[in-house]
Amino acid sequence: MNADEPGQDPIGTEDGRLISLEERLKAANQAEAVRTGSKHKKPSKGYSQGNRVLAELIAGIAGGALIGWLIDRWLETTPWALLVMMFLGIIVAFRNIIRISNERPE
Repeated sequence: MNADEPGQDPIGTEDGRLISLEERLKAANQAEAVRTGSKHKKPSKGYSQGNRVLAELIAGIAGGALIGWLIDRWLETTPWALLVMMFLGIIVAFRNIIRISNERPE
């Protein structure tokens, strides 16, 4: 093929349209970064700690209730094991939340 044919790029030169397109893409990416505040924001450590606190609270109560319900079904002691294990789950959840809150966010 000949370098003079349309659609062919001679060695060592670039098409002006490609350069223009790259410049416009770069400008659009910069404008989008300014509009959104940054390119890729990573959640802060405080946000992660908040998610951990919520997960501990839900898991402690739900886990204690589930284990208590299973013990109640097995020993036929209906609501007592459920109440005791849910209370223990709350205590464990609060203990873990206190441990999480003692960590310093960066």
